[in-house]
Amino acid sequence: MKLPRRTEPVDRRIRRTRAALFTAAVRVVGERGTTEVSVTELAEAADASRRVLYQHFGDRDSLLVAATVDLIAQNDFSELIQDPAEPDSAVALARRFADNRSFFRAVLTGSCAYAVTRTVAELVRPHSVASARRRFADIDDRLAGDIADYFTGGTIMALTRWLCEGPDPLDPKSFVASLVRVQDAISHPA
Repeated sequence: MKLPRRTEPVDRRIRRTRAALFTAAVRVVGERGTTEVSVTELAEAADASRRVLYQHFGDRDSLLVAATVDLIAQNDFSELIQDPAEPDSAVALARRFADNRSFFRAVLTGSCAYAVTRTVAELVRPHSVASARRRFADIDDRLAGDIADYFTGGTIMALTRWLCEGPDPLDPKSFVASLVRVQDAISHPA
C-alpha cells in the first residue's frame, strides 16, 4: 500500500509551522496520554498562535488526525506489507506505533478516535483490496471491497487492542506475525 505522499506546502514557513504543530501534538498528547489538551496548549508548545492552528487545521482534532498521518508516513514508510514473504516494512511500521504508543493510544481512544480510525482505514484499505485479490482468485470488485473492509477493520482493531492492552514492552515482530497468521488462516482454512 502506498501511503499518500506528504503533500508539503511550497512555502517553507508553512511547512515549518505545520511540522512544529505536528511535533507539538505528538509530544504533548504523548506526554499526557490523552487528547484532552487545549488548542492554546498545543499552539504554545509549537510556538504558534491559536489563530495559526485554526487556519491550518480548523480544530484540535483535525490537527491530531493530520499529526497521526504524518507520524505514520514520515521517514519514507511508503508500504505496509501484510504479506508473509515481506514483513519487514510492516514490522518497521509496527515499531513506529510501539515507539509512540502513548500518542497513538490517546488518539485511538480519545475525542478524535473515529476520525483517526477512519483515516488509518483509508490508508490501509487499498492494500487490503490488493491482498484480497491475491488471496482469493476470481472475485469481483464488490467482494474484494467487502473482504478489504473486513481485513482493514480487523487490522485496526488488533492494532488498537495491541497498543492499549499489550504488555510492556510491545513486540512489533510478534504483532505482525499474529496478523499474518490470521490472514493465512482466513484465506487457507484447515
